[in-house]
Amino acid sequence: MHLVKHDLLITAGRIEDPARGLRGPGYVATTGDRIVIAAIGSKSQAAPTARRRLDYPDGILLPGLVDMHAHPAIEDSKYGIDPDVHFLPRGSTTVMSQGDAGARNWPRYREQVIERARTRVRMAINLSASGESNPGFSLGDLAEADVDACVNAIRDGGELIWGIAINVAKAVCGDTDPREMLRRAIQAGEATDRPLLVGTRHADDFPLDELLDQLRPGDVVTYCLHGLVDRIARDGRVLDCVWQARDRGVLFDTGHGMGSFDFDVAETVVKEGFLPDTISTDQYRRHVGSNPQHDLPLTVSKLLAAGMREEDAWPRITSRPAELLHLAGEVGTLAPGACADLVVLTEAGNDVALRDISGKERPGRIWRAAAVVRGGELVKPTSR
Repeated sequence: MHLVKHDLLITAGRIEDPARGLRGPGYVATTGDRIVIAAIGSKSQAAPTARRRLDYPDGILLPGLVDMHAHPAIEDSKYGIDPDVHFLPRGSTTVMSQGDAGARNWPRYREQVIERARTRVRMAINLSASGESNPGFSLGDLAEADVDACVNAIRDGGELIWGIAINVAKAVCGDTDPREMLRRAIQAGEATDRPLLVGTRHADDFPLDELLDQLRPGDVVTYCLHGLVDRIARDGRVLDCVWQARDRGVLFDTGHGMGSFDFDVAETVVKEGFLPDTISTDQYRRHVGSNPQHDLPLTVSKLLAAGMREEDAWPRITSRPAELLHLAGEVGTLAPGACADLVVLTEAGNDVALRDISGKERPGRIWRAAAVVRGGELVKPTSR
C-alpha cells in the first residue's frame, strides 16, 4: 500500500483555529503551499507521514499572524523596516502598511515591497501623496492631500490597497486643518469604496467625539489604547461616544507603537468588555533592537497581562484582521485548502515585568514565535 507523504507535519499540545471555533491538541499537515489536514481535538486520528515533522508539545499552533497596522517598507518611508527580517520570522505572515507610501511612490512600493517580499503585504495608502518619505509633516501642506491622485492610486492597486491611512495628529498635519484632512480622506474613501485607518488628534482642538461622528461603518480607529487627552476611556469607564461609534460599525485597532499603549486604558477596556477589534503593533524603525523585541506576540502578551483572555486574543491576530483585509478563507484559518501560513507560539516560563509606553509595569509572560511557516515553507524564527 502506498502511503501519501505530506511535505510538512506539525504537532502541538494545543491548536487554535478561531475562524472555525476549534481548539485542542492535534496536528496540521501541508503539501505545497496549502493546508491539507488539520486534525484538532483529543480524538484526532494518528498523524500521517511527512517529509519533515516538527513537534511542539508545549506550544500553541495558530494560523500565521496578521498585523493590521505596521510599517513594512524598504525605502521611501522614515518608519519602514524590512518585512522579511522584522515581521515574518516573528510570526506575522501578513502585514498591512499604515501609510508608508502615497500616490506618488505607490508604484515603487508595490514593486519593491509587495511583489518582492516573502511576507504578504497589504497597504492602507497614505492620503499624503508622498507617503512617509517626507522627513517633516506628512500632511503639512494641503497640496499633499491630493484626493484625485489617491483615488487613481487605489484604482491602480486594486485588492492590494485595503484602504486609506489618515492621521490627524499635529505631529502629522502640522498647521494644516485636521478637519479638512479627514474630509478629504473620507472623500477618497467614498470614491473608491474603501475604509479609513484613522489616527486621532491627541489635542483639544479636534475632540474625539467630533472625530468619531465623522467616521463610517468599517472605518478603523487605530492607536486606540493610548492614554492621551483623547483616550477612549476615562475614570474607569469607556466613553459613551466610543460605545456609540462601535454601535454604528466603527472599528478599533490597538496600534501599540511607541506612544499608544497604556496599561490603565487597556485594563479599563477589558473590564468594560470593549475589546479592540484587532491587535496590532505599529512596529517601525525605532523598535529595531528593543529589549524585549517589540512584535505581535509581545503585544498580545501585554494585553493578556491587562486581563484579556487568550481565547479573545487569538482571533484578533488571526481570523478577525484576515476578515477585515478581505483575506478570510485564505489566511487566518487552519482549514484545509487555506494557505499554509502557520506559527507556533511558546511561552516563557517565568513572569517578567511587561511595560507600557510610560513605563508602568504589569507581571506577565512573553510569547514568542518558535516556528513560522509561510506558504508551506519553514521560516527560521528569530530568537529574542
